[in-house]
Amino acid sequence: MKGSECRLIEYMEGSKKRFIIPVYQRNYDWKTENCKQLYDDLIKVIKNKRRSHFFGSLVSVYEPSGRNTEFLVIDGQQRLTTVSLLFLAMYNLIDAGAIVSNDSSLGKQIYEDFLVDKYQPEETRIKLKPVKNDQKAFGKLFSSVDEHIRESNLTTNYNYFYERIQKQEITIDELFDAICSLEIINITLNNEDNPQLIFESLNSTGLDLSEGDKIRNFILMGLPSKEQDEYYDKYWNRIEECTKYDVSSFVRDYLSVKQMAIPSQKKIYISFKEYVEQQSIEVEELLKELLAYAKRYEILLCGGTKNKVLDSCIYRLNRLETTVTRPFFLEVLRLYDEEKLDMSQVADTFLITENYLFRRTICDLPTNALNKIFLLLHREIIRYEGNDVDYVEKFKYALLSKKEKARFPDDEEFSVRFTDRQVYQMNSKNKIYILERLENFSTAEDKDVYGHCDDGIYSIEHIMPQHLTPAWVKSLGDDYEQIHETWLHRIANLTLTAYNSKYSNSTFEEKKSMKNGFEDSGIRMNTYIAKKDKWTLAELEERNQYLMGRALEIWAAPMTAFKPVEKQLDSYTLDDDTSLSGRQIARFSYKNTEQPVSSWVEMFQKVLQILYAEDKNVIIKLAASTEDNVALHFSMKESDFTKSVEIGDGIFVWTNTSTQSKLSVLSRVFKLYDTDPSDLVFYLRDENESVENEAGTRYEIRRKYWAYALEAIKEAHGEGGSFCNVNPSKENWINGFFGVSGFNISCIANFDCAKVDLYLGKAKKEENKKAFDMLMSHKDDIEKALGASLVWSRGDDIKSSKISYQLNGVSIENETDWLQMARFHAEWSKKFYDVIVPYLG
Repeated sequence: MKGSECRLIEYMEGSKKRFIIPVYQRNYDWKTENCKQLYDDLIKVIKNKRRSHFFGSLVSVYEPSGRNTEFLVIDGQQRLTTVSLLFLAMYNLIDAGAIVSNDSSLGKQIYEDFLVDKYQPEETRIKLKPVKNDQKAFGKLFSSVDEHIRESNLTTNYNYFYERIQKQEITIDELFDAICSLEIINITLNNEDNPQLIFESLNSTGLDLSEGDKIRNFILMGLPSKEQDEYYDKYWNRIEECTKYDVSSFVRDYLSVKQMAIPSQKKIYISFKEYVEQQSIEVEELLKELLAYAKRYEILLCGGTKNKVLDSCIYRLNRLETTVTRPFFLEVLRLYDEEKLDMSQVADTFLITENYLFRRTICDLPTNALNKIFLLLHREIIRYEGNDVDYVEKFKYALLSKKEKARFPDDEEFSVRFTDRQVYQMNSKNKIYILERLENFSTAEDKDVYGHCDDGIYSIEHIMPQHLTPAWVKSLGDDYEQIHETWLHRIANLTLTAYNSKYSNSTFEEKKSMKNGFEDSGIRMNTYIAKKDKWTLAELEERNQYLMGRALEIWAAPMTAFKPVEKQLDSYTLDDDTSLSGRQIARFSYKNTEQPVSSWVEMFQKVLQILYAEDKNVIIKLAASTEDNVALHFSMKESDFTKSVEIGDGIFVWTNTSTQSKLSVLSRVFKLYDTDPSDLVFYLRDENESVENEAGTRYEIRRKYWAYALEAIKEAHGEGGSFCNVNPSKENWINGFFGVSGFNISCIANFDCAKVDLYLGKAKKEENKKAFDMLMSHKDDIEKALGASLVWSRGDDIKSSKISYQLNGVSIENETDWLQMARFHAEWSKKFYDVIVPYLG
């Protein structure tokens, strides 16, 4: 390898030089803003009278080729191509007489020294040879304007320079002088150099390569030139076409499938390189597999299966931007390619997934769990019986068995939320999706709802208008304000029209009978509306019920008779907002590696040891610090804690804490490591396993405490009170009931505190939130009556809500604390009953 500083024009000058952009390089993708920056810099060179301007490095492989000298450009092709475009614009302007130079030979000098070899035939005279399509576009710039390929990025940037030069911010001679001042580090490689390693270590001043560009270079760069061309044409070019030139996103999903872990957006290339090197895959075999997955990926982007139902579903999923499903769908399509699924089964899988996603959207379930769900879903299905037999039935069971934030909303939850949701206030992609499904589901001829909405032909119409006229007020009756507020944006009051501006605030009768009105509409859903004589609360409620039934038909929940022979363990991630206190852990999974454990302490220790092995510095800093609450859980002295385990190198972590406290520490540590908490999955034992009866376990301790405390609690509430029928429990909580279904008072005994909760846990989330909000409106009165401040937890992202009061500094493990805890539970559960419950009626 030889490296030296030189002027760019010295590198480019010479008619016998050829600059070849290898096929593994990315296409030219400098933007206008990059060209503007270059031109601005050249102006500054002149204005500030600079002698030179550093333009980065150019790395090339010198390859003698007969009478010519060829350079394969490894790094710097974006800058080299851009300067070539600038030279060509300068030459064409001089040649056309649009710009006049003081040097009559300047145009000829630029053309013959930097752009072409005038002694060669026209088809081979151009010195720069870009990649494939770029090469054609660059060649056309030497022809008349009407032959230019306008859609090419090269043409766009050439035109930018062509127009800006004519502004003559500096003269053409000064512009040439400024280009002559560009300095580069010219690195020329020989046959003994490894171009890939050198390429990775360069700190180029050009536009950063995408992750896909780096992957292409990694695969192709080390091959002989002949194989580079062959593999590029046979595999890589096709991969780019299949992925619509977004190779980075495709490889991210491919790696998710192969490694069961989602790479960071910024580390796709690094993850891919590590995967390939670990697997020791031959280049052609790797490219064959990538192309096979790219062809499946193309189906996820464009459909094209010739199955109308499946292609339509894929189109809708893309309109909803549901990219999280792609790792799972890639495996489903692989099973189809292997003839383990037929096309109808593939379509069923996609449609059920669509319904699962939409029901979750309507029910406001969080989306952050979906990445992990679909990443692991295929493996979960295979695990049931160790094979892919009855795959679709197992898939249905897998989705239906999801709990909490991952759940498949049932018919009751979904239908209620669908009809009372303020659909018009949802984002555009969701509300247009809903109306498209209502219009086209189970019809022989689909209307192009999406296309017409995109073009502005269709728009969403409020049947009862957003602004009520006196006529509408009269038709709605005395409760018009309440009806309008409640129903305006619900699906029952929405439809599609091609004449929204003409409808305006017209009465229902006018909207119905006017030209192109509901009676005259070609939109199917308006046929139902046109049959009504008026539009009042009765019609809104009637359509509400109709659409509820329609929704359950369109977005049906699946049914399956499949049940795994072996009971599946409940699983939760570190990211889940679920209390795991009192549950027993069987194993955990972190970054696709599972380990069995016998306790939360063992899991806690092992996870921290894994993190410590990745980067010792983070935990060492915690152990040395006393400034952060989480740091107090770590120490370099075992004697600092009553109970602890060693992580490594004499660093200890406190373990005499509750399960939730351990999980909280892990969450904080994961943030310090910039690690995704959803990567840590806990698999829990069945709550009814025999471990609960073992002497000395937390279950035995809890039963003993509740047997002790219930006497005081029952006495406080009196005969027939909320806790009269409650017995000692193995759980860390007991519930008292006061006659309102779904609501209760909970007494909780933890290893670090005692609590009393008013728990609002009806099946319908909105009922819980409504009750909570009502109580919240009386917060000052309630807390004044209780003489204490409470913790108010609305729980917007979960179904339940609760109000709590807590006693700290006690533990169920210490029998000396039991008297204080029992008095607390008795006193405060009764206070909650006396002060808060009356507000609930």
